[in-house]
Amino acid sequence: MLLYTTLASWYPLLTPLENYEEEAATFRKIFLDALGERPQGHRWSLLELGAGAGHNTHFFQEDFALVLTDLSPEMLRLAAQSCPDARLVQGDMRSLRLETTFDAVFVHDAVSYLRRPEELDAMLATAAAHLRPGGVLVVAPDYVAETFAPEYEEDSVDEGERSFRYHAWVNPADDEGYSVDYVYITRAGDQPPQVHQERHLEGLFSRASWEQALRRAGFSRLPPHHWRHSEVDRDLDIFVARHGGK
Repeated sequence: MLLYTTLASWYPLLTPLENYEEEAATFRKIFLDALGERPQGHRWSLLELGAGAGHNTHFFQEDFALVLTDLSPEMLRLAAQSCPDARLVQGDMRSLRLETTFDAVFVHDAVSYLRRPEELDAMLATAAAHLRPGGVLVVAPDYVAETFAPEYEEDSVDEGERSFRYHAWVNPADDEGYSVDYVYITRAGDQPPQVHQERHLEGLFSRASWEQALRRAGFSRLPPHHWRHSEVDRDLDIFVARHGGK
């Protein structure tokens, strides 16, 4: 995927760190409310699966000791800049095993790349394997089946001698998931613009499918969360669950 590999150096220009502060505050509050009072002088431990550039968990650092994982080494290099004290691990959320447990596991929009029910089960098994009893899982997919609708997005960013143009068409796919067709236009200095195109195929699951998968993995569902980002005109689902006992 170009945006996470060849074009990764452009990623902070497209999605600067400050753009994540609003949503990160929502996720952080959900975790802290579910975990309860933090012992004085202690930070909770948190594992993020599919952390990308670490832009959400950057805002968690006061309360959480972080371990960030991603398939892309290029994105992990960006995460090292946004979360300098975090431990970084290259790995797949479907199969990662670190032989340690955490107070919390966080999975943001990287979960959208899981297209089949067995992949969703594998990710949740990874989360369960890394949570202490009573630990908290938060998963925030871009869509659930009940909220999906075709969309078009565009953005334009200029910073110094670099310019980035972004277009994305989101549409249903034949396999009941959805596709995102991206066109990126990059320009550096006085060089001619370069045009890059790619298609991402992503998964789409109903709320009932999410809840059944969480139960299969040994999680108990906490009260559902729906929230509305100031820049998104639809409700977003956040799945919050506790592993094992209280």
